[in-house]
Amino acid sequence: MGDWVIRLIEQTGYLGVGFLMFLETIFPPIPSEVIMPVAGVAAAKGQMSLAGVIAAGTTGAMLGNIVWYLAARALGIIRLKPLIDRFGRWITMDWNEMQRAEHWFRQNGTFFVFLGRMLPTVRSLVSVPAGLLKMRFKTFFIASTIGTAGWTSALAYAGFKLREQFTEVDQWLGPVSNAILVTLVLGYLWRLIRYRATN
Repeated sequence: MGDWVIRLIEQTGYLGVGFLMFLETIFPPIPSEVIMPVAGVAAAKGQMSLAGVIAAGTTGAMLGNIVWYLAARALGIIRLKPLIDRFGRWITMDWNEMQRAEHWFRQNGTFFVFLGRMLPTVRSLVSVPAGLLKMRFKTFFIASTIGTAGWTSALAYAGFKLREQFTEVDQWLGPVSNAILVTLVLGYLWRLIRYRATN
């Protein structure tokens, strides 16, 4: 994966950075933790500018974020009600809880989107609740752009400073991503057990 990313960025420059980050947002197994540090290394070598790399990465990621947001918004939360009513046990949420979550999101959604964009694993999923709950596009766009720019800047700068040791970024963030994933799974299992116990 890393060698392919390196070759593509070397051959296509900013366009490749943006394209890879778009794919990373649409198809999360392509990791930004590799893409942006590699682009940062290219900037350190003088092949691109660091600001250009950050702009390209942020733009590509935001295009993917918008695709997910629009798809979720077109679906809408109301269309999910039959699924929630039928599979609420496995979703660990009934319709009343969904309505409470919607109310919470309307009050805290901006911060949720901003923070979520800077968390491994979670960052690619943030657009879905924002779209489903019909968050204002302007608010979504601003919060997402700031958070995404922060994430891409940190990764690109790490690659810029570390150069050939850029793989250390993924080695450090990999366990963080795994820890977040394990926390999400454990949280789901806990809610599943409680849901069964109370219904």
